[in-house]
Amino acid sequence: MVFLARNVFAQVQRRAFSSTAANAYKVAVLGAAGGIGQPLSLLLKLNDKVTDLSLYDLRGAPGVAADVSHVPTNSTVKGYLPDNGGLEKALTGAEVILIPAGVPRKPGMTRDDLFNTNASIVRDLAKAAAEYAPKAFILVIANPVNSTVPIVAEVYKSKGVYDPKRLFGVTTLDVLRASRFISEVKGTDPNDEPVTVVGGHSGVTIVPLLSQSKHPDIEGETRDALVHRIQFGGDEVVKAKDGAGSATLSMAQAAARFANSLLSSISGTTVTEPTFVDSPLFKDEGIEFFSSQVTLGPSGAEEIHPLGKLNEYEEKLIEAAKVDLKKNIAKGVQFVAENP
Repeated sequence: MVFLARNVFAQVQRRAFSSTAANAYKVAVLGAAGGIGQPLSLLLKLNDKVTDLSLYDLRGAPGVAADVSHVPTNSTVKGYLPDNGGLEKALTGAEVILIPAGVPRKPGMTRDDLFNTNASIVRDLAKAAAEYAPKAFILVIANPVNSTVPIVAEVYKSKGVYDPKRLFGVTTLDVLRASRFISEVKGTDPNDEPVTVVGGHSGVTIVPLLSQSKHPDIEGETRDALVHRIQFGGDEVVKAKDGAGSATLSMAQAAARFANSLLSSISGTTVTEPTFVDSPLFKDEGIEFFSSQVTLGPSGAEEIHPLGKLNEYEEKLIEAAKVDLKKNIAKGVQFVAENP
């Protein structure tokens, strides 16, 4: 019986991790030795669509690559450091690039407090990506996403290679939190609680559309507490880790999920996910980027969906979100203008 069980498991594992030329993709993780980068690298190694995993960091990436490479899935893993053209090697030929690089939040810090450090890191990595893999899909994880995504866009524009359909801010963690937190309130399975989250990826810019969930009846103090927890869920983790970091494991899972959705879509399976993109929804108000449901396809962001019907409470949340978003986006644009 033990032998039979092992044999069945081996067959399932071979099927799960088999790859074909049609879904053979090189994926690069920039910042792979960090708190998000390491678990993200592991999760990507487990993805059968990733056949070539390229890990880069200022230090530690070869060690992470060696460790992850022992996971028995049908993909190769290589780690690179800055010397000997490591960043160029990591990026060349990449179809998808994830950028978790940057410093984590500490207690009392907002995502915006990270700006001065992370802005420079993201700008420099974007320059390299624009040069060595200009057609790759870029998934920005480094906070503050509301500002770092515009930074990447401005760098790409300066290089003449900007394609708005290929740039994404990963807001999936807000979606996962919304599903989990609403399931705790209702005593349900979070996997059966889809919740659309729109706006941006910090504080009041995060707007869960509870009226479009399975529980539009949530009202009053329960609703207010739930929305606040979704908007500031990251603070729970920062406080609990007591100076030792921020949301890394859950963020890695969120990024891996979005990366899988994108890989599925460029393989021909249409997927719709909320993500922070160059959006027409509020451009007439000077807000160039916004997160909403986006249908992904072979070219990237193929259809940006409107917000749909909102209740009065959500309309007020959107108005508050737009105020901060406009400032956050302008901050990223201004940074590149002043620090090209």
